[in-house]
Amino acid sequence: RGVKRLSLGWQHPLYLLPFDHRAAFTQMAQDVGLAKRLVYDGFLAAVNSIDANYAGILVDEEAGKEILKDASKAGYITACPAEKSGEAEFQFEYGEKFSMHLDAMGVQFVKVLVRYNPEGDTALNERQALRLAKLSLDCDQSGRKMMFELLVPSSDAQLASVSGDRKRYDLEVRPGLTVRAMRELLSAGVEPDIWKLEGVEDPKAFDSFVAVARSPGGARSRAEVGIIILGRGESLETVKIWMKACAGRPGAKGIAVGRTLWEEPVRAYESGRMAREAAAGEIAKRFMDLCAFWKVLSSS
Repeated sequence: RGVKRLSLGWQHPLYLLPFDHRAAFTQMAQDVGLAKRLVYDGFLAAVNSIDANYAGILVDEEAGKEILKDASKAGYITACPAEKSGEAEFQFEYGEKFSMHLDAMGVQFVKVLVRYNPEGDTALNERQALRLAKLSLDCDQSGRKMMFELLVPSSDAQLASVSGDRKRYDLEVRPGLTVRAMRELLSAGVEPDIWKLEGVEDPKAFDSFVAVARSPGGARSRAEVGIIILGRGESLETVKIWMKACAGRPGAKGIAVGRTLWEEPVRAYESGRMAREAAAGEIAKRFMDLCAFWKVLSSS
């Protein structure tokens, strides 16, 4: 196949509702497919109030195949994960057949979730980088965009350096490790169009992520590569603090917040405490409110 991903990056805002979580839904829902349809119903109820041109979903093939088809037909942005769920080491969900499955889904973005600590297991990091470079090459050949969700879990020594305080790790240690991880992955031939990153409270830390994401290198410009902020299942208050640190800054494209928005309504529906329509409405309201908050911050 010839090269189809001729340019890197994403020029538009991106308001993504992720519900590709597999283990979480298995634990909370009797019928995972129906639970994911509930989240999608919330998205549909919200989408026209957000901006249908820039709103999208991230859902897995296993329980979300028909949802992805419906969203693609309606013209919404679609993304599908390529990784096995719940693994400490990045592995392809469908092994060497990953590209065939992504072709069948017809999504614009392939997303990967990767746990990568530059001070961690060197051999592990190298194995992951090789697989991810292979996926990056597949994106070049298929024309799909690559969305890279990077998590930097603390090592025991790193956590000990801040007296076991995970908040201090987030504030003082993780930003620098994130920059190093991004540089190593880029050097290994991994070329995301969108980085999906854990938020920070310091705008300067966010700017350091953008500087790496858009650093010169390779045959193609990275000037349009962007960053979206994930929710990590944190409270709305925490997510909003992260949003305040980056919205409106160069490279900040939008948000990808999932569990923070839908976990409570889905659990309420599954336990019988909330009717299905009401649960979908609550998801829609939370999604609309968060996107509106981002837009206000971005325009101020």
